[in-house]
Amino acid sequence: MLETFRALADLSRLQIVDLLRSEPLPVGAVAERLRIRQPQASKHLRALSDAGLVEVRPDAQRRIYALRAKPFQEIDGWLERYRSVFEEQFERLDQVLEELQPSKKPIKEKRKPTRGRG
Repeated sequence: MLETFRALADLSRLQIVDLLRSEPLPVGAVAERLRIRQPQASKHLRALSDAGLVEVRPDAQRRIYALRAKPFQEIDGWLERYRSVFEEQFERLDQVLEELQPSKKPIKEKRKPTRGRG
């Protein structure tokens, strides 16, 4: 899993993962959408592939890249162990925020005395 995190520690690779989440893409489309040069896109896709995050399939003269589900399921499983910690902290935060809220008792407005004509 360390290789997975190393591969995802790069902003361009995270952006590629976000792109591939919606659909498999060839390297040219990845480069175009991220506005980077094709050799840069290829380098990042190779790193993602080496880490097992993407799979490559040939399509005529192009290579199509798609996300692999298993590494992301492994990350989700690993994070699951820590969710209870975060949930407890969020519950405590909710309690503190509620205590900090101003009282919801209605405030009585002071009426200005009216001047009578006399």
